[in-house]
Amino acid sequence: MLLVPPPFDPELDAALAAVGPSQPSGPSLADIAALRELRPAAPAYDLTGGGAFTTTELTVPGPRDAPDVSLFVIRPLAPPRHGPRPVIYHSHGGGMVLGDNRAGVEVVLEWAKELDAVVVSVEYRLAPEHPYPAGVEDVYAGLLWTARHAGELGGDPERIVVAGASAGGGLTAALTLLARDREGPRPLGQVLMYPMLDDRNDTPSAHQMAGVGAWDRTANETAWTAVLGAARGGPDVPAYAAPARAADLSGLPPAFLDVGSAETFRDEVVDYASRIWQAGGVAELHVWPGGFHGFDAFAPHTVLARAARAARVAWLRRLLAR
Repeated sequence: MLLVPPPFDPELDAALAAVGPSQPSGPSLADIAALRELRPAAPAYDLTGGGAFTTTELTVPGPRDAPDVSLFVIRPLAPPRHGPRPVIYHSHGGGMVLGDNRAGVEVVLEWAKELDAVVVSVEYRLAPEHPYPAGVEDVYAGLLWTARHAGELGGDPERIVVAGASAGGGLTAALTLLARDREGPRPLGQVLMYPMLDDRNDTPSAHQMAGVGAWDRTANETAWTAVLGAARGGPDVPAYAAPARAADLSGLPPAFLDVGSAETFRDEVVDYASRIWQAGGVAELHVWPGGFHGFDAFAPHTVLARAARAARVAWLRRLLAR
């Protein structure tokens, strides 16, 4: 059966067209170093939120026999509204091969403004130089430190929400599995924005979007191969590497998941939410019609992007009010 890609939202389609003809979106492993060189030296946005926040870079203990982990901490300068603040523990995107702890922070900084929260963004080792389990172990080590020292940051250790987009969303999902199974810190909730969950890369949406959109099946294969090597797609990939592999999704924190209808990750995200419900868990799922991968970061001015961002804040507000 011919798999026809779903149409993009008209406003998003126009935003894509404005940047010129689409290019193949599937880099090879050899392209990763060059892509890193293209990364701007500094974010294009104000990390202090117009002077409302102070920023600090901390170095904390990493996993056993591994390097220390860098945490980028953003704290409101104003007095807290209601005692110790909630903490947003953020893992950045970039296919687990690109990015640093400042990437994607503008999204969670919006949450911090709305919710009077502290942001802790973790830097993890990148593949292929550092394949699984380096990334998720770094993220877990950062969470351990954050939970133990939240009070020093003005945060509430009982109100830590873990969050991430794309690869960061996949690492966040893996983090909650790891924390559950190791009896580590239990986050209050998890926000998985179009998360990268399944190394098998074989869903209908992955095939539909081959060669289309912002992150296609070839790009996905390259990234997963960087993380897992020859094990990618095979029978022995653990759930802490690819959370879609988890046989048991019970006992996890409440989850917010969202994804575009016109992107590679659509079906794996929908399936993951369904299996949380089947395991007796709590999840809220949004499938944004016509959204491509990362649409809200690419075109934040669009109606669909504003709706997606508002839905996440609304969910967080309800979660923190419990």
